[in-house]
Amino acid sequence: MTEESRHRFDTLKIHAGYDRTQHNNASQVPIYQTVAFGFGDTERAEQLVNLKEKGFSYSRIGNPTTAVLEKRIAELDGGKEAVAVASGMAAVSYTLLNLAEGGGRIITAANIYGSSFDEFRTLFPKFGIQFDFIDDINDLAQVEAAIKADTKAIFAESVTNPDTMVTNIEALAELAHQHGLPLVIDNTFPTPYLFNPIRHGADLVVYSSTKGISGHGEVVSGLIVDAEQFDYGNGRFKQFEEKDYVLGNEEEQVERSFVETFGAKAFTARIRVKYLRLLGAALSPFDAYLVLLGIETLSERLAKQVASTEKIARHLSNHPHVKAVHYSGLPNHPQHELVARDFPRGVGAILAFEVDGSETEAKKILNAVKIFSYLPNVGDARSLIVNPGRTTHREIPIAAREKSGLTNTWIRLSIGLEDADDLIADLDQALAKAFD
Repeated sequence: MTEESRHRFDTLKIHAGYDRTQHNNASQVPIYQTVAFGFGDTERAEQLVNLKEKGFSYSRIGNPTTAVLEKRIAELDGGKEAVAVASGMAAVSYTLLNLAEGGGRIITAANIYGSSFDEFRTLFPKFGIQFDFIDDINDLAQVEAAIKADTKAIFAESVTNPDTMVTNIEALAELAHQHGLPLVIDNTFPTPYLFNPIRHGADLVVYSSTKGISGHGEVVSGLIVDAEQFDYGNGRFKQFEEKDYVLGNEEEQVERSFVETFGAKAFTARIRVKYLRLLGAALSPFDAYLVLLGIETLSERLAKQVASTEKIARHLSNHPHVKAVHYSGLPNHPQHELVARDFPRGVGAILAFEVDGSETEAKKILNAVKIFSYLPNVGDARSLIVNPGRTTHREIPIAAREKSGLTNTWIRLSIGLEDADDLIADLDQALAKAFD
């Protein structure tokens, strides 16, 4: 346990990962807006390029500003190491490619984010990686039946998009570990403030920090957090045990693997050395600074947004033109006990509702709102509205959407920091216009 990890969330979100004495005593994290850093001398250069010494040489693989963000998110999430990348999809892609490189299978929930579903269904198979989609990721018998000799991991979302169903991380982690598999959790919706997957048994956590973590709709970014609890030298992941050229020294006839070189840090080291360095989805230092600014107000934002979301969900549940409200934070939701156990601060600021009418009425609502912004994002300080079946989830085949119940009469809301009563009034007037 580090000295920082003894502190509570609101202290960590301001101070974790930053030692001002190492940065000219600057009170705020400096933006190191530079491509490269001097080696100093030839001896240190050799140490750096041969990965024998920690330090910064080129901002594509490491930068002091970005490093503070990585350390801070690791502390907030109960992890040991983190890697910042240029988007949430880069975080998902790098993590799963790192696990299943060379071919294999990954088990995942069927009701996941549209872009993830599209990538898993149409792109990853071209790299020899297949996905087994599970209708109910909390049905452990169904998940276990899908595990095969070449299965590399289980991937799920802590809170799904847009129906906000909650995954039982503890049970899923126990099953994964029984079969020698790592559990990867996309925790974008709750953020580390509402839920810590690692503390419930997850091995790896990914974020689109574009969303609630940064919270102001101004920066695209992603994060990968490693608990450093999983053994990648168990024989299932050959890429971690094979000798890698960049880790050795040809002149000295030395060859090393990632497990040999980095031990418990093998996963994030390999992400940085192979994927970030070679595929290049690097987060800029300025963007890292913007994410750090967002984190400083994370708990204040989420606390208000969750309270407003719960109020709006209750109101919509009693509206005559709303067929159903999909928000697992409601007391009558089937997952109420699981939510109460794992999400004492609330399940998040996103909800969906079904219009008691046709798509025509749904479109009228979208066109009639005045405070809500009609755009494809979540977690903003501003309240957002979208029809997921036509936008964020259109990559999912109609048959799969119908199977999960997602129709074009669904409307997703991301609740911001405006007054909750004003948001309710805006929805009421839009519903009235749609059904007039």
